[in-house]
Amino acid sequence: MTKRAARRVAGVERSATVAMLETVQHLRASGASLVDLSRGEPDFTTPSGITEAAIHALRSGQTHYSPSRGLPGLRAAVAAKLAKDNGILVNPADGVIITPSAKHALYAALTALLDPGDEVVIPSPGWVSYAAMVSLAGATPVPLPLDPSSGFRISRDDLAAAITPNTRVLLVNSPNNPTGRVLDSAELEAVVSVARAHDLIVISDEIYEHLRYDGRSHLSPAAQLPENTLTVNGFSKGYAMTGWRLGYLAGPEDLISATLKVHEHSVSCAATFVQIAGEAALTGGTRAVVAMLTAYTRRRDLLVHGLNALPGITCAAPEGSFYAFPDIRATHLPDAAEFADWLLREAGVVTTPGSAFGPGGQGHVRLSFAAPEEELEDALVRIEKAQSRI
Repeated sequence: MTKRAARRVAGVERSATVAMLETVQHLRASGASLVDLSRGEPDFTTPSGITEAAIHALRSGQTHYSPSRGLPGLRAAVAAKLAKDNGILVNPADGVIITPSAKHALYAALTALLDPGDEVVIPSPGWVSYAAMVSLAGATPVPLPLDPSSGFRISRDDLAAAITPNTRVLLVNSPNNPTGRVLDSAELEAVVSVARAHDLIVISDEIYEHLRYDGRSHLSPAAQLPENTLTVNGFSKGYAMTGWRLGYLAGPEDLISATLKVHEHSVSCAATFVQIAGEAALTGGTRAVVAMLTAYTRRRDLLVHGLNALPGITCAAPEGSFYAFPDIRATHLPDAAEFADWLLREAGVVTTPGSAFGPGGQGHVRLSFAAPEEELEDALVRIEKAQSRI
């Protein structure tokens, strides 16, 4: 018998960001001097109150299975947060699932909703795993390249043009990884109106919600289209809890019930003591989150200013997330992958090529400013020196 992977797996590439992490680890182990700006996680440690809640839970024996939907206390806290912050009303009893990561919430939802032949429209640039998840569910990802000259804005006309009779889901992400864009009211109206007109399900990835700059508001599609929207969020980015693996999915009971089957038959539940830590995060105030956002703001300004001073590079200030997404099309290497490879070889600066985020990312690279200011300054000096040697 010939050994082979399933066709839906064989056709999927590895995660570009995870592969880059392994490359960085290998190069550092061999003695290379690198500044890693490819990372997709906060460099801060988890706030102490959250950690203490988990330690107390462990010491008090909270180490058994929880209900698959999640602990009632955390589900209630999630529902309260959604109502207060987002204008989303869900029943914590049957409208929320607590998941081991927002990534799993996305994967479970797509697996539950999609059949072969279904299509999912994904504005591009978009996170590297969206298209892969859709393909693994047996459906077809349809990238919608956004125009960089418009600031990667979503328009109603562009969305409508991407819809076919096979379209089932519209997947949006705000604040956006990798562009740093935050959905505005006109874009929200476009998403909602197109989804309503074509009876589409909207999956809204809001994992970077807490990381917004210059007083920008966060807008959730579910506040306007609750009957057809699943909201994905979690604790990794805003609360510096990447290694804890904790997220949630919220929405109408029929879509949540379908997703629950995938959740139950794959991971069963999120870790109990981690869920207790998550409840502490949601109920413990925002002081630590605000402090991290203040630091990110300084870093954003430092990096954007420095990038715009380099030949051939232009960079808009990101409105959210902790990524800058400079345009490198006017440099000596306008191809994203070639430019990122050149930065790694000639400057020792690790970035992620924009092409990894779909066709809309070509001509750009993603740089994370979830790094100390001295590392950002070092990266800028290295790039400048490498450009001077051309």
